[in-house]
Amino acid sequence: MKKIILSLAVVSFLWSCNSTQKAATAKNEVDVTIDLVNVKDDKVQVTIVTPTFTTETATFLIPKTVPGTYSEDDYGRYVENVKAFDAKGNALKIAKTDENTYVISEATKLAKITYLVNDTYDTESGAGFGEGDDVFSPAGTNINAGVNFMLNTHGFIGYFKGKEETQYKLTVTHPANLLGVSAMTDADASTTSDVFVMPKYANLVEMPIMYSKPDYTSFMVDDMEIIISVYSPTGKYTAEQITPNMETMMKAQKRFLGPINSTKKYAILLYLSDMAGKDAKGFGALEHPTSTTVVMPEMMGLEMLQEQLKDVVSHEFFHIVTPLTVHSNEIQYFDFNNPQMSEHLWMYEGVTEYFANLFQVNQGLIDEKQFFERMAGKIAQSRQMNDKMSFTKMSKNVLNAPYKDQYVNVYQKGALIAMCVDILIRENSNGKKGILNLMQDLATEYGTKKAFKDEELFGKITELTYPAVGEFLNKYVAGETPIPYEQFFAKMGVTEASIEIAGNPFLKDQTQPYITVDPNTKEIMILPEIELNAFFTTLGIKNNDKIIAINDTAYNLDNIYDMIMKSMNWKDGEAITVKIKRDGKEQILKGKIVMPKEKQDGYQATDASKKAIREAWLRG
Repeated sequence: MKKIILSLAVVSFLWSCNSTQKAATAKNEVDVTIDLVNVKDDKVQVTIVTPTFTTETATFLIPKTVPGTYSEDDYGRYVENVKAFDAKGNALKIAKTDENTYVISEATKLAKITYLVNDTYDTESGAGFGEGDDVFSPAGTNINAGVNFMLNTHGFIGYFKGKEETQYKLTVTHPANLLGVSAMTDADASTTSDVFVMPKYANLVEMPIMYSKPDYTSFMVDDMEIIISVYSPTGKYTAEQITPNMETMMKAQKRFLGPINSTKKYAILLYLSDMAGKDAKGFGALEHPTSTTVVMPEMMGLEMLQEQLKDVVSHEFFHIVTPLTVHSNEIQYFDFNNPQMSEHLWMYEGVTEYFANLFQVNQGLIDEKQFFERMAGKIAQSRQMNDKMSFTKMSKNVLNAPYKDQYVNVYQKGALIAMCVDILIRENSNGKKGILNLMQDLATEYGTKKAFKDEELFGKITELTYPAVGEFLNKYVAGETPIPYEQFFAKMGVTEASIEIAGNPFLKDQTQPYITVDPNTKEIMILPEIELNAFFTTLGIKNNDKIIAINDTAYNLDNIYDMIMKSMNWKDGEAITVKIKRDGKEQILKGKIVMPKEKQDGYQATDASKKAIREAWLRG
């Protein structure tokens, strides 16, 4: 998620029954129509022409959870007014048995289902990733009539129990001024109707579509077409602005990966939220086999937006390795309403996150110092979690307390687990192999169509690598022993050190604020007793001063987030003008920006005798 490649094979469906006449008339396709033209009360109507049922009842389900989210989101709570009809339009009895399930009587007569869908963006509270009842925005849906529709298809389309392998035909009717961008191929030449055909439900729900005013670019990475579609509510950003950095990054990823990827088309759907009122507030990305949905705040500066996209999109793209290519039975046969989770989130998310950082130093997008800073940051954050919890046990039970509260650690400790495995393989192969070689071997062993059994993976990895790797996995991943990272870094000639990193003018250690808000006036005020950093002291800003404006932009409680976001793009030496209020009188302070520096524990290369193996690790 913040953060899935399956081969879309042609599926043949056989229908057999006692009556030749029944076989001739039986329908074995699910025809779905989503109407984006006649939007009423911010709701979209979905119509499903059903396949033929031979049972007396049929069960229709909306997903409880979807691959890549690791949370129970109950998409059925956004669906209402579900009705069932026979071929003559007569209503059939339908009963809602839980938030996501409907049972239809006289199913042999069933011909059509209709219902309305609300979007998830309208209900987001901004509680944060993994908190509250919000659906993570990149996995959510948006309905903004005539302007934008984010169709994560699992939020609009359900499935019938027992018919999961049935072919789906999706028709989307839409305003002519909106273009739908997807990794799917539109089979309809009309400018107001798109038609997509997928072999089965699981394939369809892995194909998001974003409808908006046309703003997209495309480029080739070897023989893979990359499509980038951007929705920016104020027009602040365009696909053309985003593309150069994305092209550089994705070409670097492809060079890093080598031949492991085989998809021919990949879509990046970027939704920029204005955060005003009812809009997306959960930022990040969600992987799909041939797509990534990304949600970011539009107020971000271009440089920061590009940096964030580099990290989150690269993470999602690397999911083509795992779990898209290498995965367990739980992933291969995913149950949308009774999910059984795999033990190996350390690999699905951890290896993926590690690759998203390793490839950048490998391809020269960041330097060695920045890479070590990132890993040091992950160590610090992971130690704020339960460092003694078995990672495989957490993964298997990630939907339930207390394990679900530890999920975010997959991006921290999960990546560090992958780093240690990489180091062990490099050490034992004298630098000739690393974790990428392991994933390539696993891809050859399994591939998109063959799943492994959870309990057999560690044995297979040990077989493909070295006993030391198996011992590590059993002790530190399945076991409850915290990882002594300094021992693994030492194998590469890297030792602990105190390092200096750039800070934020308004947040000490990125968390503790220097500012507060006067509840009576909404004015932003410097805290009275806190020791001020170099940014404030250089400009002459004092405790209890109120910040009225910066560079002619007025700020208060209503747009304080905007002020902090913009400060993340400031650079040392840039001119700045700050209007303050001191003792009730306004004054203007002018000067140069001095960004604060902070000390933190980190790592640096110190052992020259291990330079060769270290270079193989980081750049091999």
